[in-house]
Amino acid sequence: MRRREFIMLLNGAALAWPLTAHAQQTAWPVIGLLRGGPLAASEHIVDAFRRGLKETGYVDRQNIEIEYHPVEDQSRDLPRLIAELKRRKVALIVGNTPAAHAARTAGTTVPFVFASGSDPVRDGIVSSLNRPGGNVTGVVFFNAVLGAKRVELLRQLVPGATTIAMLVNPTSESNDADRRDTQTAAQSIGKQVVVFEAKTERDIDTAFAAFAERRPGALLVGPGGFLNSHREKLVALAARHAIPAIYAQREAVVAGGLMSYGTSITGAYRQAGIYAGRILKGEKPGDLPVMQSTTFEFVINLKTAKALGLEFHPQLLATADEVIE
Repeated sequence: MRRREFIMLLNGAALAWPLTAHAQQTAWPVIGLLRGGPLAASEHIVDAFRRGLKETGYVDRQNIEIEYHPVEDQSRDLPRLIAELKRRKVALIVGNTPAAHAARTAGTTVPFVFASGSDPVRDGIVSSLNRPGGNVTGVVFFNAVLGAKRVELLRQLVPGATTIAMLVNPTSESNDADRRDTQTAAQSIGKQVVVFEAKTERDIDTAFAAFAERRPGALLVGPGGFLNSHREKLVALAARHAIPAIYAQREAVVAGGLMSYGTSITGAYRQAGIYAGRILKGEKPGDLPVMQSTTFEFVINLKTAKALGLEFHPQLLATADEVIE
């Protein structure tokens, strides 16, 4: 090594050392956020969580750090991620119902804030909504009991559809309740529901290949992080097969889907951010009542409707919370 290069290397090391030491002395509390799919598919949800934290005085990468951890396979990834976050003694963990179960199984005492579409009492996550107890609290958005409303919206838009295909993730905590609600509602108005399961991208392709053979009159895409994270693929396949589809979350309609009806997921994660901030300031999770999301959104995409040769009745159009043109 040349003398000049050696001196420059030493100078660089001398400059870097104080910065590294300072960073170690002023390390921010870390929040581990666990969610299905890559960050690109959930950036809007992380932003909503950041907004909630900011309302309590915490700003990402100023006095707190949010680490996003994608979960592709719950049974494989969650135990590993929870164990790693527990080992590192993070300040708080945020996730869904399976993540909360994994944290309980691991015996971690790290505070946990969940955002879930199912009933946390029935799922055994908390003892009650008002007094969760333990080191867990969170926000629920009951997407799993809105199947009847989605069936009714499909009936109004495509009344001639006698068979409705339903795409669900069998590993989703809201799967069973959503199926029951949807099938009961469909039977009451003389419609048949054919359920297809998808927990991988290949399963999604297989399901749409089956749709091409069965030719259902409409499609209902169930709730859950996996299906929402693959919304662009679902929207593209629905367009390719020219099948009218309703989704559980508005993000799919923004991506080009026909319509959606569900609770505001971003609103739920904003509230989760507020709870995270309150816990970081010293409040006990078990003393914070589980919040219930009360904001429902009906979103339609007129451009997609036109491409499918469909027209929303003026009365139905008037009930939309958001119209994308």
